[in-house]
Amino acid sequence: QVQLVESGGGLVQAGGSLRLSCAASGSIFSINAMGWYRQAPGKQRELVATITSGGSTNYADSVKGRFTLSRDNAKNTVYLQMNSLKPEDTAVYYCNAVLTTGSSLLKITNHYWGQGTQVTVSS
Repeated sequence: QVQLVESGGGLVQAGGSLRLSCAASGSIFSINAMGWYRQAPGKQRELVATITSGGSTNYADSVKGRFTLSRDNAKNTVYLQMNSLKPEDTAVYYCNAVLTTGSSLLKITNHYWGQGTQVTVSS
């Protein structure tokens, strides 16, 4: 079984900072990519930032220059540092991972989601 454990959400004033963490655990053969998506009330879930196994990052235009995604390969963990937060960043943030499980004989690649963590930015 694979589990994604998220932490770090909360309430912050506009202009403040928060750091989200997401740790993957379980029978993981390899991590292809990890990142964060968010969903605000009444809106579709959208990409925030992702990082590939090769270290390439991709950010939504709305967070470029304010958010930084990093990873600790030894801990199978990614960190989303969010600075200069705005009220429009308010959403439930979901960790996403593209993981390969199994063994060298049989590998299966799937998307996995965390349970979500609330980020609220007050004006």
